[in-house]
Amino acid sequence: MVWSNRGQVPENPGASGNPAFICRVPSGCVYLCQMQYLRGYSILQADPVVKSLNQQLPEQRACFLTDMARIGDALIEVTGAYRINYAIMGNSDPTLHAHIVPRYMDEPEAFRKCHPWMYPADVMATGLFEYKRDCALIQKLAAAILRTDTAENQ
Repeated sequence: MVWSNRGQVPENPGASGNPAFICRVPSGCVYLCQMQYLRGYSILQADPVVKSLNQQLPEQRACFLTDMARIGDALIEVTGAYRINYAIMGNSDPTLHAHIVPRYMDEPEAFRKCHPWMYPADVMATGLFEYKRDCALIQKLAAAILRTDTAENQ
């Protein structure tokens, strides 16, 4: 598996050897996050790699942010999430990537109303990516994301 040392942002966007790869979108590559305590938690990694959104040209920024929303739409469609949380930070991994996190009504209320990183570390570590389990989710997300891309470009 090709993961960064923190286990969240995949290295080498588009690497065919990464089992968490979902699909390419105009602004980069989409992966399932290694942490799957919230099913469908995804990462959009910019390609070409830049340090921040502020290093992109205006049209590249618009494309990246639009792709984030398209991935969120696909997550709602495929997982039944009631809301999507979006985050671009880059403090630990200094490359432009977005965390796209589905939220569910059946989450414990104490955590559902907070940001997704408020969960205890042991909970976040219990639902790690497993290709066998997550392969069908990857295929459904890829189809939904690519379907929205095709519809927008017609």
